[in-house]
Amino acid sequence: MFKDRRIEIEKKSVKIMIDLYCKKHHPDVYGSCEECSELLDYSWRRLDKCIFQNEKPTCSTCPIHCYKPDMREKIKAVMRYSGKWMILKTPILAILHSFYGLKKPKQIDKETLRQMKKSKIEVEDDK
Repeated sequence: MFKDRRIEIEKKSVKIMIDLYCKKHHPDVYGSCEECSELLDYSWRRLDKCIFQNEKPTCSTCPIHCYKPDMREKIKAVMRYSGKWMILKTPILAILHSFYGLKKPKQIDKETLRQMKKSKIEVEDDK
């Protein structure tokens, strides 16, 4: 059941994490600030284009890093702060995320990885 909804669940988790982070780090803004909204939109686009889809590992165990370096640093900061609060805010999503982190990602042969890196550049360019 949860396996078929992996991307949907991941999107919910990312939204909650970014909302938690934004409320703490940008308290003067009602809702999400422009920077956090941009990060959420970028994250969702990355999830939509993820080659693993419902077999997606957690980002920390993924063999392909699809985020641009600056966005990767932003999402790391969000996850570092929000991760510890997820268990209180949404315990089921936090447990699911931990469970997904235990799964080993698919092994990818070098030729496939080379092709994916080439297409990743094209995907990042189309924003």
